[in-house]
Amino acid sequence: MPRLKSVEELQKLRTQLQKNIESRTETSTTITVGMGTCGIAAGAREVMQAILAELDKRDINAHVTTVGCIGMCHKEPLVDIRQGDEPRITYGNITPAMVSRLIEDHLANGQVVDEWVVGRVAG
Repeated sequence: MPRLKSVEELQKLRTQLQKNIESRTETSTTITVGMGTCGIAAGAREVMQAILAELDKRDINAHVTTVGCIGMCHKEPLVDIRQGDEPRITYGNITPAMVSRLIEDHLANGQVVDEWVVGRVAG
């Protein structure tokens, strides 16, 4: 990031970042990755990086966020996907290699990957 040289440059950067945040949070799709110590130890950081890369590659607009421990440490890394009023789907034991199929099936095609589901919460 270049060094800011004036208050005007700072305000311009602030406005740009606010627009970026608004565009991410206005989407009806939220992907949440459990990033408690159990999740990080199981590879959640790499899973989140793979999710961000796959969304960027496919030009899919989704709000990606993190939470602490979700409570099913034995199923980490855990990934929740929530689209609009649809049930929240929690996927368990997700690896970076699984992310492409997860994004393709669930987000692009609207098909839940049932064999990876560890929970569903009604909308």
